[in-house]
Amino acid sequence: MSKVLTKEQLDALAAWPTPAISNAIELFNIRPRNEGFMLPEIKCRFPDKKPMIGYAVTAVISARSPEGRRISPPDWWDELKKYPEPRIAVIHDVDQPVIGSFWGEVNANIHTALGCAGTVTDGSVRDLDEVEELGFHFFSSCVTVSHAYVHIIDMGVAVSVGGLVVKPGDLLMGDKHGVISIPLEIAKDVPRAAQMMEDWERKVINFCKSDEFTTDGLRQLYMSPRPVWPPKD
Repeated sequence: MSKVLTKEQLDALAAWPTPAISNAIELFNIRPRNEGFMLPEIKCRFPDKKPMIGYAVTAVISARSPEGRRISPPDWWDELKKYPEPRIAVIHDVDQPVIGSFWGEVNANIHTALGCAGTVTDGSVRDLDEVEELGFHFFSSCVTVSHAYVHIIDMGVAVSVGGLVVKPGDLLMGDKHGVISIPLEIAKDVPRAAQMMEDWERKVINFCKSDEFTTDGLRQLYMSPRPVWPPKD
């Protein structure tokens, strides 16, 4: 992979909530504003946890039948190790409706040991109490009680989860608001852009809370020039 970020650069991104990251990415004008994030069907199961950030490793699963193509767990573990840490297992479930969970206490511990910060799946998760205590992040479409016949049927391919196409190696971030993709070509600059947006927004917010508030003053402040990238230092 190219453009792998340092730990310090990843930490700088994870210091912001995902809405601030989304606002910052808009400054670069590299994708439409209605793209690059997952839809509300993908829910954060542990909203009190700090944000999750990492590089996507992708797979496809099914739990409806024991028949069909089956990729062994050790082969999947080898696939995970092809990508830098921290990793995020991004799993597309082909079953409609979802019937069985790939994710529980055992797989959460295995994937933690393999350098994963969490998972994002349009399938299900279970063992919520145990996994929350472990510190592994769960983002999923639902929660189920059984693993049924769950198994991996493909890996290392682009998958669509929550309306977002995720490719192996994509940089993802998730928190209580949802999951967003951060383009690697701008990732190291996104925290600075987030601060620029925060500084502009804070002026509006502070004015609204001040004793000097007037509608005319708000109009003038709100219509003032927004931040642009690159900044004019």
